[in-house]
Amino acid sequence: MELFFLSSTFLLVFLSLLSLLYLSLKNEDPKKKSTMYGMKPYPILGYVPHFIKNRHRVLDWCTEIIIRSPTHTMGFATFGGHGGVITANPKNVEHIVKTNFNNYPKGELMIFMLVDFFGHGIFNSDGEQWLWQRKAASLEFSKRSLRNFVISTVQTEIVNRFLPLLNKLEQINQTIDLQDMLERFAVDNICNVAFGEDPACLTEDGYVGEKSKFMKDFGEAQEITLARFMNPLRFVWRVKKFLNIGSERRLKELISTVHGYTMNIVKAKKERALIDQKQDLLSRFSSNNDCSDESLCDVVTNFILAGRETTSSALTWFFWLVSTKPNVEEKIIEEIKSVRIKKQVTSEVFDYDDLREMNYLHAAITESMRLYPPVAMDSATCKEEDILPDGTHVGKGWFISYCAYAMGRIEDIWGNDCNEFKPERWLENGIFKPESPFKYPVFHGGPRMCLGKEMAYIQMKSIAACVFERFKFKVVGKEGTPETLLSFTLRMKGGLPIQLSKRENIDQ
Repeated sequence: MELFFLSSTFLLVFLSLLSLLYLSLKNEDPKKKSTMYGMKPYPILGYVPHFIKNRHRVLDWCTEIIIRSPTHTMGFATFGGHGGVITANPKNVEHIVKTNFNNYPKGELMIFMLVDFFGHGIFNSDGEQWLWQRKAASLEFSKRSLRNFVISTVQTEIVNRFLPLLNKLEQINQTIDLQDMLERFAVDNICNVAFGEDPACLTEDGYVGEKSKFMKDFGEAQEITLARFMNPLRFVWRVKKFLNIGSERRLKELISTVHGYTMNIVKAKKERALIDQKQDLLSRFSSNNDCSDESLCDVVTNFILAGRETTSSALTWFFWLVSTKPNVEEKIIEEIKSVRIKKQVTSEVFDYDDLREMNYLHAAITESMRLYPPVAMDSATCKEEDILPDGTHVGKGWFISYCAYAMGRIEDIWGNDCNEFKPERWLENGIFKPESPFKYPVFHGGPRMCLGKEMAYIQMKSIAACVFERFKFKVVGKEGTPETLLSFTLRMKGGLPIQLSKRENIDQ
């Protein structure tokens, strides 16, 4: 939701741009000079060989360059005098997302490449189109009734599907891909919250039936859309679209299916509006007579995009990090026990007030996202030439991004233990203490600050508390730090295979 997804597409654009880097330093405008610290450019080819060598680890490679930079900012030039800037400087982040917000929209190119699938929804719009959606969403997200609906939806999915499935798989000693299971949970949850429909993805048989096919088609359409950014020759996808061939023909078919499905939901929702009185987001938006059916379809598509991978990505890395720190796991378990006893909780799941008492769990999840933010980079386009607080020049029309992944690994920001998973850094006398969103931009900041932050924590803490209270788990087939897989979110390559065993002596 602006929900702690915002466009990670800059990273993909960056890969395309980087493949076109070239060296012309003698004749280059000093303001547009590439600053790839520690990288020696090759004649004619510039930095391209470095990219080819590090393409399998491009995010870590980019982070290494940013860390070496005195201001933690890197710039690069491309053909035609254009360029881009990637920064991990908190002052620059504040300038981009807040102080000079109006100068850094998504930009026409970004919107154009996504509009076929995502329309002009809240995550793919600027100006007035974005503003009215933001105001409407802000109003709904501030209501306690929506929060209660989210809590009820999460609890129902945990009690009726998540825990029974974990119990069954534990009994037969089956290895589980926890990342896949968490993604299925997230899909069911966001579809219920967004438009009151249950695709039933988290079942023993997996994706079955018409509604689950919708989610499969949605995922495939998302990946083909992403592929547009991966091709250094951006005109190629336009030619394929014009000729209606290859991946663009398939994308057209998928979009037709997805939009047809969402349009049916929108029309049915409007017809039943006065009768159903449901609490899902689409019902709330459809009560506004100024919203066209097409606009409501964009609302649905954008919220599904936001909710289907973000929390699952965060939790996957969280569970892996905890598996490497037994002392952290022990503290989480002790806190869960303490809350259950103190609040005299008798239900299988915890309510909102119970979860608020879990400060250490909150800190541990927050700390895991510091190191593995669901959205590794967030992007914008520079509307008019600008100078960042650290003195970096940004040209008109340039891409600009902050790298949350790199920020979590910079000693100047987090201290010399920045690479350590340490939940205690977020606690003061046992109480969670948040940091500036410009130092910790996982949920963005400024006018586009994530509206679904609280709801994301509700889902993540609910799942984590129920898992740790009942099960011990062992990661299998993973040695060392898992590889990252860049999609719209920072996923774990190969998933997170685990084996479960029942935890003993848990008071309930």
